Amino acid sequence: MTNTTPTTLPEWLSHLESLHPVTIEMGLERVRRVRDAMGLAPRCPIVLVAGTNGKGSVCAMLSTMLNRAGFKVGTYTSPHLLRYNERVAIDMQPVDDDLIVQGFAAVEAARGETSLTYFEFGTLGAVKTFVDQDVDVMVLEVGLGGRLDAVNVFEPDVSVVVSVDLDHQAILGDNREDIGFEKAGVFRAGKPAICADANPPQRLLDHAAALGADLKLYGRDFGFNKLENQWSFRVGEVFRHALPFPALRGSYQLVNASTALAVLECLKEKLPVGIGAVKRGLLEVDWPGRFQVLPGRPLAILDVGHNPHAVKAMVANLKKLAFAENRYAVFSMLADKDLDAVVALAKDEFDGWFVGGLDLPRGQSGAQLAERLADLGVRNVNVYDTVAEAWTAALSAAGENDRIVAFGSFHTVAAVLEARHHTS
Repeated sequence: MTNTTPTTLPEWLSHLESLHPVTIEMGLERVRRVRDAMGLAPRCPIVLVAGTNGKGSVCAMLSTMLNRAGFKVGTYTSPHLLRYNERVAIDMQPVDDDLIVQGFAAVEAARGETSLTYFEFGTLGAVKTFVDQDVDVMVLEVGLGGRLDAVNVFEPDVSVVVSVDLDHQAILGDNREDIGFEKAGVFRAGKPAICADANPPQRLLDHAAALGADLKLYGRDFGFNKLENQWSFRVGEVFRHALPFPALRGSYQLVNASTALAVLECLKEKLPVGIGAVKRGLLEVDWPGRFQVLPGRPLAILDVGHNPHAVKAMVANLKKLAFAENRYAVFSMLADKDLDAVVALAKDEFDGWFVGGLDLPRGQSGAQLAERLADLGVRNVNVYDTVAEAWTAALSAAGENDRIVAFGSFHTVAAVLEARHHTS
């Protein structure tokens, strides 16, 4: 512990960053120890949401529908775009600094000599906040993997794996089978376990069977039917018809919406949600950075996609858009991500690239990115020190009939949002 106890949120976040020798340390023993010392035993229903991509969108849709049904909803997600408070939301609104600081102080008082990572500390603090604020339901997003992630020390009423693909291979494994097993670690014996991946790994299926989880698979047990101006959802013998398309853009969002509705079906005895709340939730959900279309011209899109699975979905959505005279990418990516695969998927979608550096421990400079893009056969690359400069240059170059897509990392989208905030 530092000599002076932090009092403000920035001080606390700086303290959290200095607490643990490594950013990520998988394992639940330390988190369980502090959870028990805090007496953290939530009595409300809990939903755990894991997945390579899509888990944030599922959390947002599920939380919004539950809120529109009149329930007080605590939602914990990561990472944040602009403010840490985004991670800890009640009724889809970030809580204020004071509540987060109170949660952190409770963790600090209970942990003794136990060292916690930034994410572990934040997870315990968020759940403490939700308990203190007496929420009706908690929706907790897994940070990394599932089996050994900090949120997995809490007992879910429903567990979800949205998708399984390659990301964080150094920690989770270099193939879908191993990664699927890690994500299936959020499943529980006798409890509903939802998997929305159209091709679930065998190890995930085997783990669910060995546990005796009540596994519900997309395509087999639940799914959707898309019509011209609406869609319908089915789970078992239950149907919800004439649903509006989600406010979140992208065809894959119907899978995410169906997943959220499957969760609601599992919770209906404890948390009944009528069709009106479902429709309002779909129409009113807000989750920035997920194929987010900005107002005005030229058409500008923000997408946090940073792995091949996410970028493949982004490209599929771009192909459905109207013709653009010039297509520009504003791009930056962390050094430990699979840049080669991402660029191979995306390079034919852009006529020009505006790359900027990310000044982070895992970041790389604009010059480094440009060199790697050149090696991959990408032409017409413009280099800038920062993403904000790259964004400004792309806006200057683009005409009304052009299109700009900023992607490659949460940090890339955050830098663009920050730049727009300063110029608005």
